[in-house]
Amino acid sequence: MSAVQNIIVKAGEEDQRLDRWFKRQFPHISHGALEKYLRKGEVRVDGKRSKSSFRLQKDMLVRVPPMPDADTPKPFTRVNAEDAAFLRDLVIYKDARVIVLNKPAGLAVQGGTKTTRHIDGMLDALAKKGERPRLVHRLDRDTSGVLLLGRDVAATAALAKSFQSRKAQKTYWALVLGVPRPEMGLLSGYMKKGFGEKGRELMITARHGDPDASYARTRYAVLARAGQRASWVALRPETGRTHQLRFHMAGMGHAIAGDRKYVCDRPDVGGLDEQLHLHAHAITLPHPDGGMLSAEAPLPAHMNRSFAALGFGASDAGDDPFAE
Repeated sequence: MSAVQNIIVKAGEEDQRLDRWFKRQFPHISHGALEKYLRKGEVRVDGKRSKSSFRLQKDMLVRVPPMPDADTPKPFTRVNAEDAAFLRDLVIYKDARVIVLNKPAGLAVQGGTKTTRHIDGMLDALAKKGERPRLVHRLDRDTSGVLLLGRDVAATAALAKSFQSRKAQKTYWALVLGVPRPEMGLLSGYMKKGFGEKGRELMITARHGDPDASYARTRYAVLARAGQRASWVALRPETGRTHQLRFHMAGMGHAIAGDRKYVCDRPDVGGLDEQLHLHAHAITLPHPDGGMLSAEAPLPAHMNRSFAALGFGASDAGDDPFAE
């Protein structure tokens, strides 16, 4: 068990969410444990209580309470046979250091208020020699696709560092309303957390210098079109902001099909499943043991049905549209 620590936020670490900064400092501590520390006021920023979404700035002081050492085994959680089999079926790549899952849409990565069934709660089913794998990053509940796990502390830290340094190259596939013009481009600007209709919390447009504003960049490319009704778009986030892809596509007037939070004025396609059509299709990043790791996740069933209905086929994807 470590002693109380007071850690100064360094140059290059500014504008990070507290939870992401914490995960990179202490990859062996779960998000649920961090939330508990925050609720109890044991993790503080400049002496004040904070939330996991708080964005840190250079020279801020983060108080960290005594925590288990990295090599302290985490108590195992009993995973029922059905969930264990379910989780194993999600594995699309596995080696001695890394596991890659194809997360289904509608399943949360981590627990929270009223969320008791989630990926993190099932990870003991994939334990190796008594060590459970650890989440490297997260996906929204309604987004499907590639989700990385580190099988030991060092592997998790190395993979997380690749995300932090933006060496992780992620490609998402989305079905959007209408056809973006031009068909390839870059979306960028400032965004921050705000409130929409009926007081719903969501990301809104911000200006440079606004409190809590974050800069976001997304590259996009149209892969196929269904007339002017809808299009299959590849998205490559160059930053990792909350709801960034959904926010950017709705902002340019081409919201992602099935998105009821980030909308635009275009009519729905109609006849499709009422689910978010956003999928983390592929990732390429440095492997902890050297070389590169690449993984691709098959489309979820609801997107397969929609693509078939609109006449999109695998051949439409072509080569990487973002290749230099």
